[in-house]
Amino acid sequence: MPAANARKMGNTSLIDRIQNPADLRKLALDELKTLSSEIRQRIIEVVSVRGGHLSSSLGAVELCIALHYCLNTPEDRIVFDVGHQAYAHKIITGRNRQFSRLREYGGISGFPNCFESEYDTCCPGHSSDAVSLALGLAEARRLRGTKERIAAVIGDGSLTGGMCFEALNQAGHLGTDILVVLNHNEMSIAASVGALSSYLNKIMSLPIYNRIRGEIVQFLAKSAMGEKIAPHLRKLEEVIKGIVVPGIFFEELGFRYFGPFDGHNLDTLVPALKNILEIKGPKMLHVVTKKGKGWRFAEESPERFHSAPPFDVSTGTFVVKKDAPAEETFTAVFSRKIAEIGERNPAVVTLTAAMPLGTGLHLFQQRFPGRFFDVGIAEAHAAGFAAGLSQRGLKVFVAIYSTFLPRAYDQLMQNISLPQNSVVFVLDRAGIVPDDGPTHQGIFDIAYLRTIPGCVIMAPKGKEELEQMLDFSVGCASPCFIRFPKDTAKSFSANAPLRFKQSEVLAEGEDVCIIAAGTMCVQALEARERLAGEHVSVGVMNPRFLKPFDEESILACAQRCRTFVTIEDGIVEGGFGQAVLGFLNRRGLLSKVRVLTIGLPTEPVSVGKRDVLFKKYGLDTESLCRTIKKFLGQPKTYEQAAY
Repeated sequence: MPAANARKMGNTSLIDRIQNPADLRKLALDELKTLSSEIRQRIIEVVSVRGGHLSSSLGAVELCIALHYCLNTPEDRIVFDVGHQAYAHKIITGRNRQFSRLREYGGISGFPNCFESEYDTCCPGHSSDAVSLALGLAEARRLRGTKERIAAVIGDGSLTGGMCFEALNQAGHLGTDILVVLNHNEMSIAASVGALSSYLNKIMSLPIYNRIRGEIVQFLAKSAMGEKIAPHLRKLEEVIKGIVVPGIFFEELGFRYFGPFDGHNLDTLVPALKNILEIKGPKMLHVVTKKGKGWRFAEESPERFHSAPPFDVSTGTFVVKKDAPAEETFTAVFSRKIAEIGERNPAVVTLTAAMPLGTGLHLFQQRFPGRFFDVGIAEAHAAGFAAGLSQRGLKVFVAIYSTFLPRAYDQLMQNISLPQNSVVFVLDRAGIVPDDGPTHQGIFDIAYLRTIPGCVIMAPKGKEELEQMLDFSVGCASPCFIRFPKDTAKSFSANAPLRFKQSEVLAEGEDVCIIAAGTMCVQALEARERLAGEHVSVGVMNPRFLKPFDEESILACAQRCRTFVTIEDGIVEGGFGQAVLGFLNRRGLLSKVRVLTIGLPTEPVSVGKRDVLFKKYGLDTESLCRTIKKFLGQPKTYEQAAY
């Protein structure tokens, strides 16, 4: 019976009895199956209202149950890679009541969060780092002389990231006692989950098998013929396993490999996991699960429900608010425009790192499959690969979320900037990002991209400007970065033509000149209207280019206006505002003008909707007006930062 129905009828469902993993371990195996159904129903109920990472979490319910059932958490540690799979983990670890406030400001994070629960070992949000973290925990255990068991849970997508392989290589080399659970939720090897494979893995995970195997190895090591016979023993096991399972690669890295197991079959998964945990050294447990398991619409369209907005449970259709704006999102504008550019220019190719739908490149992919590349979760490789394509005269557009691009910083310097390859990086989800919390905020890109020599950084205020920037970048010989938020792209009919390094004056004013980066122009114009009612004359400048920016227009503005306010949806430290401040300082103008730089502090930005977070950090219109009025009333000195 679904948990919700049980509660309505006055019954105590299993899910309501689980306050922590210790309660879980009191259940019988058959009760775990009932619990898995209740947890799955709970996840669907909440995500249908709150939105969230549905498909992967539905697929990992039994796996999370089995891990907490067999491990003694929180003493034993589970490290999730990314955390897309962790909703069941949150429910099991005492957060079922709070789960209704998933991804809400003041509620609980959509990812594991070490500040939220002792059961969350770290704060994952980016892929392929779980094995590294777990290996560090395991080696610290050895050095500290403790006994806890360490498990890393990775998805098959994690294996496209080089960091994961680097950690697997070191773990195998060190022989560290660690369990890596590979949750394979693509069904390409599902045929291997058969009777013979299950039987062989059952045998190979039994204590008696591993005890006999260990005793034989020890005996051979002591005998005169041991060195000749021992390799043949291992080869025999590899041949048997290699017939039905794809684990030889991991065995060669130094891991004992077990799998693939059906990740939804608790009758086999729990006993096998208990046995495998008793084996010392590096171990790989390979399970096959189905994304969206238990809800037809997510099973049929797992990518659509990877990170889903609210939806109707009965139909699977996304819920659109009645007052939702009619404008296209920036992602949709980019998606349509890059396909148009690709139609006109056969030299244009596009790349993404496992996000064709999220970045909007799916339309280009459909029309020009031979000119589209999905490199997997490998941003550093994407930048290097793009550089190679660019070297041979192709125009490369790389679409990546802002939060993920720092993983390619070395390649941006060495492969893109140094040889001046004219690659265009389209940074979606720049600025404040709703719902996903600190790991997914795009607030650092302006600051770190400004350190890259010879690059061009652009920020469109709206729809038409994004289209112009994409057209401009096709002919730009320098590396280009175009950043925009996860938001609707407003239309500005009086948009002046885009020219390199030239800003746009949106409004004239005498008392204050607001220089607003990208979509912050919207708030700046609204603040101008409000301040006009209080007899404050405000001009608004749209820089368009954040590097290099329009120095001449700023100098011209300084002749008539003595107060500058810069606004950006990125961190103040090292950001665009400080670049303007530094320029005015170098020109010796800080004795004549004063500058207020408004942006975000260099700290983690919590979970919440954009409007809630904008208000918290003083970037909403009302807060901007209040901050500017306060600044105007202060002595005529400059403020380096305000937020």
